[in-house]
Amino acid sequence: MLKVKACGLSDVGLTRLHNEDYFEIDPEHRLYVVADGMGGHNHGEVAAQVAVRAIRDYIEKSAADGAPLGPDGALGHGARRLKTALKAAHHKVLRAIEQDDSLSGMGTTVVGFLFERESGAVAHVGDSRAYRLRGGMLEQLTQDHTWVHEQVVAGFLSKEQARSHPLKNVVTRALGGESEILIDVRELEMVPGDLFLLCSDGLTTMLSDREIRDALVAGKSLHETCRALVADANARGGTDNVTVVLLAFEADDPDETIA
Repeated sequence: MLKVKACGLSDVGLTRLHNEDYFEIDPEHRLYVVADGMGGHNHGEVAAQVAVRAIRDYIEKSAADGAPLGPDGALGHGARRLKTALKAAHHKVLRAIEQDDSLSGMGTTVVGFLFERESGAVAHVGDSRAYRLRGGMLEQLTQDHTWVHEQVVAGFLSKEQARSHPLKNVVTRALGGESEILIDVRELEMVPGDLFLLCSDGLTTMLSDREIRDALVAGKSLHETCRALVADANARGGTDNVTVVLLAFEADDPDETIA
């Protein structure tokens, strides 16, 4: 039996006037989410909060009364729950826009993790990321849904060029965008000692994967590590809101969440 300890932190950064990121730590349902809103003014904040709350509400409802899951036989139960939750969130954001013209153009990226029956599922849309640290090795579990990443995959840009490209923040998928949404889902087996990071791009545009890994292996508490990651991103310029959620998997004891 595994337990998970979790810690999250969000910061406005050094150049933005308000924070359009939003995160959720729900130890009861073992759900963890980071969203990065877009749309200017307060609209990005609205999109992120609407999406995260919709995901949490669906996961809670599906645990209580077996809400219907999307038809995807290739995925396990937990992965189907999480994917369906993100679809529900997408439609919730679209409905909010339909009901209030002033919200037109808002959207949000999202990355979520659901831990169920000793296995995990990661689902995401946009460029918020999930990483796993195992045995000192850091692995990016998600692939950015951005124009720049598509150019890297196609061989037109190197990873180094992508990091400084002027269009690096142009996302190709977001909740609240097109009427239909494609959601990437990955199923994972967890082992004691695994450390997971969910984050907005305010972290990954400021810090390299090596720098993120160095912070994660420094031997600090989850709370101290969250603070260190945010501080490092701000020290590099803090040009965006930055949000991090850390999950540490251990054996035996009951779940514990650190705020």
